Amino acid sequence: MRIGVLTAGGDCPGLNAVIRSVVHRAVADRGDTVIGFEDGYKGLLDGRYRELDLNSVAGILARGGTILGSARLERGRLAEACANGEELLARLGVDALIPIGGEGTLTAASMLSEAGLPVVGVPKTIDNDISATDRTFGFDTAVGVATEAMDRLKTTAESHQRVMVVEVMGRHAGWIALEAGMAGGAHGICLPERPFQIDALCKMVEERFSRGKKFAVLCVAEGARPAEGTMPYEKGVIDQYGHERFTGIGNRLARELEDRLGTEARPVILGHVQRGGTPTAYDRVLATRFGWHAVEAAHRGDFGMMTALRGTDIVMAPLADATRVLKTVPQARMDETEAVF
Repeated sequence: MRIGVLTAGGDCPGLNAVIRSVVHRAVADRGDTVIGFEDGYKGLLDGRYRELDLNSVAGILARGGTILGSARLERGRLAEACANGEELLARLGVDALIPIGGEGTLTAASMLSEAGLPVVGVPKTIDNDISATDRTFGFDTAVGVATEAMDRLKTTAESHQRVMVVEVMGRHAGWIALEAGMAGGAHGICLPERPFQIDALCKMVEERFSRGKKFAVLCVAEGARPAEGTMPYEKGVIDQYGHERFTGIGNRLARELEDRLGTEARPVILGHVQRGGTPTAYDRVLATRFGWHAVEAAHRGDFGMMTALRGTDIVMAPLADATRVLKTVPQARMDETEAVF
């Protein structure tokens, strides 16, 4: 069997672990040939690829990023991929395609599958917002990075009697903010799922200061929004990939708190540091299991499916289910958090 693999969308700790696992299972155990398309679907459309053998993936298990490169694909080129992908795969002699990616990548994978391509998807996203799987690799690493940042920021916040507003990733789902905020002992957590009340945040900080706790740390998802009309806020524009460009809630919230409280407030934007660097042990294991099962699914002919974690088992789920509804933080989890903090 000749298997093509690609990584698309934002990079994520654990991508290389999936690639390594696919190659080991396919080449060493199954006697397959594996080719890696460079820069995601762009490499697929342009026919840019290289053969991957055991030497190609030696030593990449703990490496962040992706050895194949990644790129986002404009919607027009996605339509082109669906129109010409089957012909391209036939020309390359590929029997199965394993795209590794998040919401956008899996949406494209589902479209390619519907167009007749033999596709087995592997979900990845630090946001943990793919509804068909309990967990995605990269999330554990991102939460760990954000938690460590808050642990460090608490000491400097306390030393200078400041409010620290830590902005983490999470466009439409606040899983990183929720779990990192809980693990890091944040005094306030703001999620995209529920508009925050600036008056309530100010009251919380004032009450802390009145008890002699002269600092506070807030964990805010990048997609968090204030309740309408409660503070200045502008929506961002939509980019060429269909994503909203957020206008920096961390900076805006820090300025608003400082103006209202008369206390120093500093924004800390963690940004891409959350999805770079070495993946955690958990993410390496999950990514490795996903890669192994993707190869097995390809050999069974389970196309139009993706690997998914259910409990502790890896199962196959329809690609169409992956992005039908984003997995957002439910009210019950918010209630838990409020009860503890």
